[in-house]
Parts: sequence; structure tokens; C-alpha cells
Amino acid sequence: MTGCAYRSAAAVLLLISTIAVSRSAVAQEGDKPAAAPPSVTVTTAIEKDIRPSISFTGRVQAVDKVELRARIDGFLEKRLFTEGQDVKEGDLLFVMEKGQYEAAVVQAQGAIESAEAGLALTNIEVERQTTLVAKSAAPQNQLDLAIAKQSEAKGSLTQLNAALDKAKLDLGYTEIRAPIAGRIGRSAYSVGNFIGPSSNVLATIVSQDPIYASFSVSQREILAIRDKLASEGTLGSAVNAAVVYVELADGKRYPEPGKVNFVDVTVDQGTDTVPVRATFPNPKRLLIDGQLVTVIVEGGTAEKSLVVPQAAIQIDQSGPFALVVNSENKIEVRRIEPGQTVGSDLSVLKGLAVGDKIVTEGIQRVRPGQVVEPLEAKSGS
Repeated sequence: MTGCAYRSAAAVLLLISTIAVSRSAVAQEGDKPAAAPPSVTVTTAIEKDIRPSISFTGRVQAVDKVELRARIDGFLEKRLFTEGQDVKEGDLLFVMEKGQYEAAVVQAQGAIESAEAGLALTNIEVERQTTLVAKSAAPQNQLDLAIAKQSEAKGSLTQLNAALDKAKLDLGYTEIRAPIAGRIGRSAYSVGNFIGPSSNVLATIVSQDPIYASFSVSQREILAIRDKLASEGTLGSAVNAAVVYVELADGKRYPEPGKVNFVDVTVDQGTDTVPVRATFPNPKRLLIDGQLVTVIVEGGTAEKSLVVPQAAIQIDQSGPFALVVNSENKIEVRRIEPGQTVGSDLSVLKGLAVGDKIVTEGIQRVRPGQVVEPLEAKSGS
């Protein structure tokens, strides 16, 4: 066999072998079962009774907040509280050195005793001169001089009594007590420091329960509140009739509802808003002065609304949408018109219907038109 014929025969054998291997691979692939569709977690769109609401950014504010300051100069001798503890009205918190102020009280008392003795002498002299003048035994000018000295002694005694009151007042200022009940913060000074009226705040007491949430409402929003939360009545009555909630930083709603207790009588011309304040019970101290919260004003009559978990809503350049598993277990994209948020849920005005299966988990693993295996979300998840 020539070399050329040999090479041709080898090529034919290689081609036959390749075709056989390919057919075998195809046959093996045909024997494998089709890949299972990806599973996704779904939840069913339902209707709930929802009250109309409007949300605002607000800040928690203590009903009472007092900055403790020294009213006299002196060394700080005692600190009688633990930072962060609750204090009652009248509790003794700081004590300053009393020595010089106690001495001032004693000195003023001594001066008063001396002045009282002098006044007693002038009284005797006035009586004596009055008797002598009545008997024409002394000139009138001596009685006038005695009366003048008596008035001078009375004036001096009055001044000394005022000095005693001032000394006692200063001595009282050596004890700094809680003017309100609440929680006391950090102490700015340690025992032994020299403090006085020019010193910084010694500590701050903040009342805890109840507590305020303050927020600002624009003119447009306050009109919307009246239209949305009350069919008639004044703006103030519409706001005052509403129930107020706050949403904390973790997205959870504070369990205690509040009530609007103040709507300002003027508009802030810089922001064109009206300051509004609501009061909340705070028995567990979850709300802290200065805390940033979302204020939700609810009112009106509850209406049935379709709701879905907020986690199921996606947003792209065309707006918000949800992935729905249809009757053929295929993924569909539904454009929606969102309404108000209700905790972790979102009301949907258009785009979805009651009973639709909304994908909540596994969204990134699927695409429109793909067949999936829907798994119902567990209750409470």
C-alpha cells in the first residue's frame, strides 16, 4: 500500500471514530433527565384595611430638659449620683464647699444683732426727747435729730437683713438639686474642681416619659392632611384628630401611638413649614431625646388596599416593578404604582391583583419568561 493510500485510509477511520463518539455522547445526553427549574420564594398579594397616612422626618424631643449650672463660685466637694441614672425632683446631686458661705451667714447675723442694739438705743432716745419737748425742757431740734438717727438705724437694719438673706441664699446654692424628674447625663466636672457661674454645664437632666416627636409640615402637606385624613373641619382639627406613629431606625414601628398636642400659629418663612409636635408615652425608654425618626400621621376611615412586602419591589430606569409567577409558572414583569408603606409592606394602587404570586426571594436567579418552581413563603418570614 502506497503512503498516500495509507493516509487516506487512516483519515477515514478517524472520521468514523469521531462520528461514533459524537453519537455516543448525544445518546448519553439524551438519557439524562432535564434540569429542574430554579425555585423561588413567593408570597400571595392580599388586601388589608389601611388608614390613609402621610410620613414626615421628625426628631424626638424631651418634654423637659434642664442644664445644671453653678450659681456661686467654689470648689466642688461631692457628686451624689451615678451618670445615666434616674433622678427625682429635689434629689441632691452636687455639693460645693460651704465654709466661706456659712461664715458669711454668721457674720451677717452678728451685724444684725449689733444694728438691732443700736436701733433700740435710738428708740429710747426718741421717747426721751419726745417727753422733754412735751414739757418744754428740750428744744425741738434735738427730737428731730433723734428721730433721724432712729430712721438711719432702721435703714441700716433693713440692709443687714437683706445681706443675711443673700448670705443664706448663697449658702443654699452650695447644694445643687434636681429641679425635675428624669435621667441625668454625664458630669462635666469631677470632685475638687473650681466651678462658678462662668463654668460650663455641670450635667443635663432630660425627662423621659412622656416624650415629644417634633416635625415640620409644609403648607402643601398640611392641606393634603386635611383632604386625606378628614373630609371637613379646620387644618388644626384635621391634624389634632389624627393618630401619630413613629418608625425607628430599624424600620420597625414604635408600638405606642401618639397624639398631636401642638400646631404652631405661624409659618416659618425660611422653610414655608409649620412646626408640629406630638406626644408619646415612653415607659420603656425606647425613644431618646434628639433621636431621628419617621413620623407617620394616620387618620380617616380605613380602606381595603392590596399590599405586598416591600422587599418584593424592584426599581429600574422605567420605575418600580414586581416579578410575578403566572399560571404556567413563568416569570412575568409587572409595572406597579406604589401607594403608602405600612410597616414592612407596601400598598399597590395599580399593576397587581389579589392572589398574584409575587417573588420575594431568588429574584436575581430568574429572568422574564423563565419557568420556575414557586415555594410559598413561610408564615412570619
